[in-house]
Amino acid sequence: MRVSAFRRAHFNAAHRLHNPKWSDEKNREVFGLCNNPNYHGHNYELEVKVTGEVDPETGYLIDLGELKQIIYEEVEQRFDHKNLNLDVPEFSDLNPTAEYICYVIWQKLRARLEEKYELQVRLYETPRNFVEYPA
Repeated sequence: MRVSAFRRAHFNAAHRLHNPKWSDEKNREVFGLCNNPNYHGHNYELEVKVTGEVDPETGYLIDLGELKQIIYEEVEQRFDHKNLNLDVPEFSDLNPTAEYICYVIWQKLRARLEEKYELQVRLYETPRNFVEYPA
């Protein structure tokens, strides 16, 4: 039996969208208020989807307690109440757009989950703006 299980998480983080190869004027033109040199923050909502076959012995697709712990260690501890540009090494050379944040989260979770699971990550930057990887 093939099913999907979901786990939600939340973290707060600040960031600044900025391309150092561009002039300040072009950065302001492209990124608008998100280019604020003093950064700005979001209350991110994360939705993790794991798909695969149910284990006939346990009745579980995945132990959701284990998934919760992985998300806590790989996402919440690393990103919550952090400045993504300054405090998270993955974004030292990567513009912390919602798209890249979502992809980085996917990479971290993928590395911790067994290959038998399909993984999809959805990240809400605002209640109306969200991204998903893979699409």
